[in-house]
Amino acid sequence: MRFGVLSWAMLVFAAGGCSGSGGAGSSGPGLPTPTSNTPPNGAITVTITGQSGALSFTPNPAPITQGSFVVWRNMDNAVHHIVMNDGSFDSGDIGPGGMSGAMRLSSSGGNYHCTIHPTTMWGSINVATEPPVSPPPSGY
Repeated sequence: MRFGVLSWAMLVFAAGGCSGSGGAGSSGPGLPTPTSNTPPNGAITVTITGQSGALSFTPNPAPITQGSFVVWRNMDNAVHHIVMNDGSFDSGDIGPGGMSGAMRLSSSGGNYHCTIHPTTMWGSINVATEPPVSPPPSGY
């Protein structure tokens, strides 16, 4: 009886170590990972959604300035796993309501996809070297 209870307790403890929040993700070496669902200041948030039954990213393409951060927030009811096609970023599983770690882009951007839904979910990031110029107010 004692062995059975001890074995069961160890199994429960080990299984608990395998579970995750599904929201933290991995940001790669030297990049900050949010400890909450708050992206770093100035980060572009790409939203993962299910729109009319279709899985999508918004904005797509995501425009960011060189050196800025991008994060993915899962507003869908399914788990997603975002990776850059060149392997430079892997979010890990992002559960519903969760957010990836931050990825800082210092070069030309690139394409990404969801490893769980590779044939239906893909997107791109366009990196500008300078911030976009705002148009003048109307009436000028």
